[in-house]
Amino acid sequence: MTAEAFASAVAHWPVDGVPPNPGGWVTTTANRKAIDRLRRDARRDAKHLEALELFDASRSEPVGVVDDDRLRLLFICCHPTLSMEARVALTLRIVGGLTVGEIAHAFLVQESTIAQRITRAKAKIRAARIPYSLPTPADLPERIEGVLAVLYLVFNEGYLASGSDAAPLRRELTAEAIRLTRLVRDLLPADPEAKGLLALMLLTEARAAARLSADGSELLRLDEQDRGSWDRALIAEGLALLQLDPSSVGGPRPGRFALLAAINAVHVTAPHARDTRWGRIVSLYEALETIDPSPFVTLNKAIAIGERDSPSAALDIVERLRGALGGFHAFHVARAELLRAAGRSQAASDAYGVAIELAGNTAERAHLIRRRDQLAPLLTETPEIEMNGESS
Repeated sequence: MTAEAFASAVAHWPVDGVPPNPGGWVTTTANRKAIDRLRRDARRDAKHLEALELFDASRSEPVGVVDDDRLRLLFICCHPTLSMEARVALTLRIVGGLTVGEIAHAFLVQESTIAQRITRAKAKIRAARIPYSLPTPADLPERIEGVLAVLYLVFNEGYLASGSDAAPLRRELTAEAIRLTRLVRDLLPADPEAKGLLALMLLTEARAAARLSADGSELLRLDEQDRGSWDRALIAEGLALLQLDPSSVGGPRPGRFALLAAINAVHVTAPHARDTRWGRIVSLYEALETIDPSPFVTLNKAIAIGERDSPSAALDIVERLRGALGGFHAFHVARAELLRAAGRSQAASDAYGVAIELAGNTAERAHLIRRRDQLAPLLTETPEIEMNGESS
């Protein structure tokens, strides 16, 4: 603990200054770290018992149709007796290892809501004596929706970590999500959403190496990324899952993941950002709205409309989403970029400020700060004239 305390001193003193009592500071810090270590150790056994309540790890009996230990746990925990939201939240916590805060971010709700959801799910398991037995082949189709939802949310947490203390990209999470999704597709090769989710993950992961600045401190927009560093093998595999046609979604009635994969296919097949087929993307988001109506889907459609038509047309849509999305940073990021494109520099700067306050990821915050700072010269040149004669 003393060594860790000295390491903290090396990190903090050059920034915060040497404290009046350096020895006391080191002693206090060491004591706090020791207490933290004891608390973690004390919780470890409880977490193990919590997992054992849902699954007996003994391998003395046959493991059933699912060979992989973690994937088997996913299918066991995604029991159809529980509501979809409850089974996904519980599985993310017990099997996925995500914190309550990370799960809340994935569901876009308060942490207290997720904590209550998990607690109630556990209570229902105990009260109803729900049997968490090994899944049979007949169990897989009725549980696949929950399993795919869990894998998608785990991948998203790796794609852009929600915690300010975490690395911006958690490649270990995206890699594990892809591995397990491959296994799901092998188990259920005829399931179109398993194929669609795998394609979505591959096409998204293909851009991972280009999504951060050279020093790893800042996220980069699609139009800022070096497309030459995209993983062409992953792109080829993802496109093949979409039946070779990058605009195809694999059938007359595509599902949510297939549509999202098709949207990503349009992006990764554009030689340059200026070549992106935004009209196709708008159409895909419109199709997605019909099967997964969500203000976030509409927000993304509005961004595409801003590229296809005009920022003003997109802003009309975005402003109508304020009541549903005003508390989320993605809304203010989209609004800032559209205001910027519309030439409304002061309003864009203000929107960036709100987005920066709400952003949890340090690399994303650095990106937003840079985008806002680029507007500074424009704010001092001429007064801004707002649309409709109103100030923002």
